[in-house]
Amino acid sequence: MRSFRRLTIATLVAVYVLILVGGIVRSTGSGMGCPDWPKCFGNWVPPKTVADLPANYKDIYASYREKKNVRFAKYLNALGMEDTAQKLLNDPSVLAENDFNPTKTWIEYFNRIVGVIIGFLILAVFISSIRFWKTETRLTVIALLSFLLVSFQGWIGSFVVSTNLTPWTITVHMFLALLIVALLVYLIHRSSYATVVNSTIGFWWLVVCMAVLLVQTLLGTQVREAIDRVASWASREEWVANLGVEFVLHRSFSWIVLVLHVGLILNLRKTEGSKVFLLTLIVLILGTILTGAGMAYFAVPPYLQPVHLLLATATFGMQFMLLLKLNRKEEPVVIN
Repeated sequence: MRSFRRLTIATLVAVYVLILVGGIVRSTGSGMGCPDWPKCFGNWVPPKTVADLPANYKDIYASYREKKNVRFAKYLNALGMEDTAQKLLNDPSVLAENDFNPTKTWIEYFNRIVGVIIGFLILAVFISSIRFWKTETRLTVIALLSFLLVSFQGWIGSFVVSTNLTPWTITVHMFLALLIVALLVYLIHRSSYATVVNSTIGFWWLVVCMAVLLVQTLLGTQVREAIDRVASWASREEWVANLGVEFVLHRSFSWIVLVLHVGLILNLRKTEGSKVFLLTLIVLILGTILTGAGMAYFAVPPYLQPVHLLLATATFGMQFMLLLKLNRKEEPVVIN
């Protein structure tokens, strides 16, 4: 069990690294550095110069993505999302092809390598969990769900590329990553000697904090979409001033997030077993707010965007770990 727990912790850390790398991809505009998936410009190792590509490479990969989007639209229609499917098929910007940029290509390629490594790590977690099937079935079931979800995440990632980073697909991709974090946190908690933190009020207060953080994350994706729109015609120094209501809501909502977490700390400050979690939470929340303020006041510097995203997702993971410890009725079964 100890080796299983260590492997799962390493996998969770790797997922956070991927979230950081994904933030770098987003902040540098490298999402379409590779126009196809899972290969990059048709190769497992991307080209170094545009001379390595055929003269009509834009037409080739636009056609490739169009065929993929037609299949994706069929899935959307089957789910009852006919309007979304039609917008996807009729929006000419979806098939717009970027000029080859070696730096952006290799940034996106590195992102994919990290993603593949995580896929193998989660597969290893599942294989390692099979030994506990008879004694701790939940570990194996959750590990299997984690592997299936990361496979689905990779499949969704292919459509993020084929749709030319259509905003709602990026949002889905982001929330799937949070779900993977939650499943791995559960595995770590379940395979550990956990301290039980008894506080009914604290439990429900934390549920509200988590819900508010998820809303704030959704608002953050809306701000990111607004930045993408503004960046097409304004200089970086003008971005924040032209973001509109999305940015105002996101900025104002951060105060709600902070106040609720202060309330959580006040509720649990004397509760045994919660102090380390609360201290970590407040550091993560303050870090998230300060990096957000830094982006607002310093023209959205690219290096702050991935850090801001990483801190927000780490906050969610810490919240979920504390939630699992609050009001537990029984200790996890630990096999030495």
